[in-house]
Amino acid sequence: MLAVSTPATSTASATRTRISSLFGRRLARAGAAMVVGLGVAAGLSVAGAGVAGAAPVTCVSPPSVNDIQVSDTASCGAKATEAGVARATAMESGTAVSVANGHGSTTTYANGFGTSLGASTGSGQAYAVSLGGGIARSGAADGTTTVAIAGWGSGASSDANGVDCVGALSLAFNLNTGQVCAMR
Repeated sequence: MLAVSTPATSTASATRTRISSLFGRRLARAGAAMVVGLGVAAGLSVAGAGVAGAAPVTCVSPPSVNDIQVSDTASCGAKATEAGVARATAMESGTAVSVANGHGSTTTYANGFGTSLGASTGSGQAYAVSLGGGIARSGAADGTTTVAIAGWGSGASSDANGVDCVGALSLAFNLNTGQVCAMR
């Protein structure tokens, strides 16, 4: 008679598998939420949602040490030091400000009375997007990537201290800590 036995799995191995499975699901949900949020934001901005008005302004540093621009009611500012790169774009009464220090990279976008603030140090990467009166703030330290997206009248914040979402259509996450918040 032929007998087949299966090796006994340890509890620790099963626990590790369960934890990695839960982390994978959370990461997948965070990625899906991010894609939906960015899709909605991009779709509505392309479709022309918001208040018609000021021409878009884009600030980039370098080449300018401290680039500040205003066009009617839209304004932006970008300042980078050392090898950092800061980009800020605003339109339709939006205000976007980006600051980068060291090898950091910061990108902000604001429209429709939105305000976006971004700052990075070291090799951090910060992204902030605000639409229709939303306020988005993103701060990234050395080696960290943070994203904050705020929709109409909402707020989103992401930095080393955590993430925070207030109001509908807000999303924030920190890729290094895995923290995510989303409101719909």
